Amino acid sequence: MSDSQVMAGAGLGGFEWLSRRWLNIFGFLVCLGGLGVALFAQFHLGMEPCPLCIFQRLALAALGLLFLTAALHDPRGWGAKVYGALIDLTAFLGMAVAARQVWLQHLPPDEVPRCGPGLDYMLQTFPLTETIREVLSGSGECAKVETLLGLSIPEWTLMLFLGLGVMGLLGNWRLRR
Repeated sequence: MSDSQVMAGAGLGGFEWLSRRWLNIFGFLVCLGGLGVALFAQFHLGMEPCPLCIFQRLALAALGLLFLTAALHDPRGWGAKVYGALIDLTAFLGMAVAARQVWLQHLPPDEVPRCGPGLDYMLQTFPLTETIREVLSGSGECAKVETLLGLSIPEWTLMLFLGLGVMGLLGNWRLRR
């Protein structure tokens, strides 16, 4: 191993082999796995997604596409920093949606918003901006708590977005190409 290779991995605690490309591939695979778990929960466990759940899936898909694009492009310097910032921004938006649903799930029953129309109906009837506003305001179906290993699905998703956001930002800003 050359001196430059050793210096490139210095401070990474023995992870000299880790590069931005591998980190971004890993991020993409985690997003793909998260979407797979969501589809498994929907189609095999019977957990119907509410509109906020669907928005979280869209954010996870967008995050996965950013990780994949960053892995395929594998830019140097400021290009990697741009990918890191975009990944972090997308993860933050996903965290915001998940946090909104966690908040709704912890409301007292008498303060839970009424159930609204389904997302399909809203997309066909309302303008897109009004649909987004209605979904983000939440509804009674979004306050329903479905748990997996002791945590609600949005709590798991919130942690997933947090981890992917930190990993994507720091990895693309600090790791070598």
